[in-house]
Amino acid sequence: METLSKLWFSTGLYHIEPGQVFMMLVCFGLIYLAIRKGFEPLLLIPIGFGGLLANIPVANMAEGAGILHLVYEVGLPTGVFPLLIFMGVGAMTDFGPMLANPKTLLLGAAAQFGIFGTLLGALALSALGVPGMDFSLQEAASIAIIGGADGPTSIFVTAKLAPDLLGPIAVAAYSYMALVPLIQPPIMRALTSKKERAIVMTQLRHVSHTEKMVFPLMLAVLVALVLPDAAPLVGMFAFGNLLRECGVVDRLADTARNALINIVTIFLGLAVGSKLSADAFLHLKTLGIMLLGIVAFAGGTAAGVIMAKIMNRLSKDQINPLIGAAGVSAVPMAARVANKVGLEANPQNFLLMHAMGPNVAGVIGSAVAAGILLNMAG
Repeated sequence: METLSKLWFSTGLYHIEPGQVFMMLVCFGLIYLAIRKGFEPLLLIPIGFGGLLANIPVANMAEGAGILHLVYEVGLPTGVFPLLIFMGVGAMTDFGPMLANPKTLLLGAAAQFGIFGTLLGALALSALGVPGMDFSLQEAASIAIIGGADGPTSIFVTAKLAPDLLGPIAVAAYSYMALVPLIQPPIMRALTSKKERAIVMTQLRHVSHTEKMVFPLMLAVLVALVLPDAAPLVGMFAFGNLLRECGVVDRLADTARNALINIVTIFLGLAVGSKLSADAFLHLKTLGIMLLGIVAFAGGTAAGVIMAKIMNRLSKDQINPLIGAAGVSAVPMAARVANKVGLEANPQNFLLMHAMGPNVAGVIGSAVAAGILLNMAG
């Protein structure tokens, strides 16, 4: 009996607490959404499973010499995992639509309004003492970057500024990215008329191979000189794109956009999941993060649409305002949503390639915004 008692007292079942049970149910929910609903499965499955392991009592997998803690220490405080993913995304990105219509850079820039508007709002709510909204400048900046709809960027900024909030911010960022098809269309329809949604845009010009090859070089150098804090993100993004466009390192480009990004995604998800322990996640602040995150994302979507409408007032070449919503950097889902809503208004209106311009510009914009936030709050 003494041996059995000792065995029982050493089990996780004896030590488990209600908060850990709740967080395990949340992680099961993330895995369910990934498998059954297709919501960002590449990230939500590793995050959900990592969260399950992090909440198993006594195992200590997210502490000390635990495997999840070791993976976290290697990849997130150093920023290695998000940067490698940015390199892989760069190797998958075609800047052609943006270069063919440079005005779409303005749409990508406008969509970052959600980030800075939410930053100011979070600081204001904190100053007013609203329950659950007690955020420092570093925490507010980490929450605001959710508005860029870019998971790796959110993780990169949060790991630098507010690592204690990494779990809820990562879950919010990837959840809202997955919910783009549900969140964006109502905002797009509310801000545009059916006539505006039916605008047919002219065919994009051909972009030469030289233009595509020179652009990442110029992008990396200019951003690094003007905003050094954004250089790591933009630099790795541009490097990955150069591998794609230069035409002489196909093996490296293929590795960056396939094998490497897949391996890093696994470890990034597990590392984020390690921060979903009950003691780190179950706070009133988590609710505030989720609420401010959706405000930031919705604000970015609305700002992109409104900027497109303003540009139409000032230019003869009409832009379908729907592509402004693609200014957030949820690539390519936001562009697909713009195309879908455009087809509802006009079955002959194909906006996908036009929307990819602001969508790619949004990736650059969110990286630049991250650099600004790191400079302000770091």
